[in-house]
Amino acid sequence: MARVPDVRGFNNVVFFTGAGMSAESGVPTYRGKGGIWKEYDYDNCACQEAFDRDPEYVWEFHNYRRELVSKCQPNDGHRWIARCERELAGPNKRVTVITQNIDGLHQAAGSETVIELHGSLWKLRCCVCDWRAEDLSAPLRELRCPQCEEAGRADVYKRPDIVWFGDSLANSNLVAVQEALTRCDLLISIGTSAVVYPAAQMPLIAKRGGALLVEVNPEETPLSDIYDVAIRGTATKALAAMCGGLDEAAS
Repeated sequence: MARVPDVRGFNNVVFFTGAGMSAESGVPTYRGKGGIWKEYDYDNCACQEAFDRDPEYVWEFHNYRRELVSKCQPNDGHRWIARCERELAGPNKRVTVITQNIDGLHQAAGSETVIELHGSLWKLRCCVCDWRAEDLSAPLRELRCPQCEEAGRADVYKRPDIVWFGDSLANSNLVAVQEALTRCDLLISIGTSAVVYPAAQMPLIAKRGGALLVEVNPEETPLSDIYDVAIRGTATKALAAMCGGLDEAAS
């Protein structure tokens, strides 16, 4: 394994983040120990069929998630990534975050170039009229679509703008991911389980392009073998090791 890289030596850095990125902020993971899917059945609360069948119950679950996440703050790992974007970006340099997380903590830490593969807990849309909005309230109390209600359809519910089980990823996000991974020369994957497709295979795009691949995860994943560097630890410590040179440059 190669030694831990210094992000300052690369021109196009992609941070590819999963649930483990936000675990240190107190956001529950989904598949790990104590994960949400150990407690809830996604067939009843995280798919379009469940929403069509019982939107009130689905919203009960998502309001529970909104209340949990609203109490969480970005951790030092999120802040290191945001700092990389601020200090490394330039005419020939770029930092991009591709995240599977829906918690919005990258943006809360100051990251601006964020591709949210699976949507956002704080964004809403309507399946009937395509109304869209962002709402940070927790819990969300008004569940009906205001545009449909104005048109005389008081029975239409807002839907969380999240990629549920069975949904497809937004094509615009897929295009943006392809572009970012094709041009990157360093990909740092943090806290991903590597079992959720198509997200799990996306780092392979960077691998084929010749990028250096770093995996940050306490445990091995099904795709660990494709990485050039493996860091078995927390996101904050690993990012401090790779981004700490920014402090030297500032002194």
